[in-house]
Amino acid sequence: MNRKFQTLLGMLVLTSLILAACAPAPIATPATGQPAGEEPAAEDPMAQFSPLNVSGDIITAGSSTVFPLTERMAERFRDEGFIGNITVDSIGSGGGFERFCVDGDTDVSNASRAINEEEVASCESIGRTPIEFRVGTDGLSVVVSTENDFVTDVTMEELQMIFSDAAVNWSDVRAEWPNEPIQRFIPGTDSGTFDFFVEIVFDEDETPHLAAANTQLSEDDNVLVQGVQGSPYAVGYFGYAYYVENADTLKLVAIDGVAPDAVSVELQEGDPGAYVLARPLFFYSDASIMASKPQVAAFIHFYLSFVNEEVVDVGYFPASEAALQEAWDNFYAAMGIEM
Repeated sequence: MNRKFQTLLGMLVLTSLILAACAPAPIATPATGQPAGEEPAAEDPMAQFSPLNVSGDIITAGSSTVFPLTERMAERFRDEGFIGNITVDSIGSGGGFERFCVDGDTDVSNASRAINEEEVASCESIGRTPIEFRVGTDGLSVVVSTENDFVTDVTMEELQMIFSDAAVNWSDVRAEWPNEPIQRFIPGTDSGTFDFFVEIVFDEDETPHLAAANTQLSEDDNVLVQGVQGSPYAVGYFGYAYYVENADTLKLVAIDGVAPDAVSVELQEGDPGAYVLARPLFFYSDASIMASKPQVAAFIHFYLSFVNEEVVDVGYFPASEAALQEAWDNFYAAMGIEM
C-alpha cells in the first residue's frame, strides 16, 4: 500500500469518527422512554398492586373476629403509602354477608365462617360471585375470669350444659362447683362465632343455647370481654385474639383437656390433641370489584403478601401453607394473571 493511499484512508476514518461523535442521540419514544428501535425494559407486573400506585375508597365489613386482623392490615397498607380511605366495620359475619351480597355496598366481606349457599345465591342475584380468601386460623376461646378458681377444664357434655338451659347454677354442672348462677356472655346471632359454636357444640340446634338463663348477647366482643371480667361466675366465648389482648384478666378453659395453641388448632378433627373449636378465618371479594377498583385488588394482594407477618401478633394463628396458596390461586384467577 503506497503512502498516498494510507494517508487518504486515515483521513476517511478520522472524518467518520468526528461525524459519529457529533450525531444527535436517538429520539426516545413517548410511550416507553426507550430509544427508538430498542426493546423496552421489562416492567414488574406486580407494581400495579403497590399501595403507592392506587387510591380511592375501600369498604370492608363483617366478622368481629377477623376485624382486628383486617384493621391491622389496613393500618399497614396506609403506612406503606396508600392515600385513600379504608373502612373496616365490625358487624358480624352474617351482617357482613348481608352488606356484601344483598346491599352490595362493600368491597370485602370479613368472615369467621364460610359463606353459605343462600348467601352465595344473594350475591349472584346482584351480579357478584364471591371469591374466598383464607387468611388465618382461630382457636375460638371459652373463658372465665381469673377470679374464677374452680373452672379449668370441661368435657364437651359439660360445655353443652354450661351454655344451655340444662344448667342454671354452676353446681348443676358439677356438684362441687359453687351454687351460684352461671352468667353467660355470648356473641349475637349475626356472628359467625355464634354460628360456629352452635354447629360444633349443639349440632346446629341453637334453641337450647338461646334458652339459657342469664345470657347476654352482643356483636361487640369487647362487651363480652367486659362481662366475663366482671364476675367470677361469668363465662363467655369469642375469638382467641380477644383472649390474648386480655390475658391478664381472663383464663382459658380447656375442652377435653385441650386448649387452643399453635399446634392444637392445626391438627385435624379426630386427631389426638386437636382443639375442637379451631376454625378458619376468611374474607371474600368479587372479580368485577377487583377489576373496577384497583385499590381493592391492591389491598387484597397486600393482605395475602404480609398477613403471616401480622397474624400472630394480632392474636391468631397462620393459615396452612396450602390454604394460603389456594388464596393466592384464587387471587390470580380473579385478576386473569397466569403464574
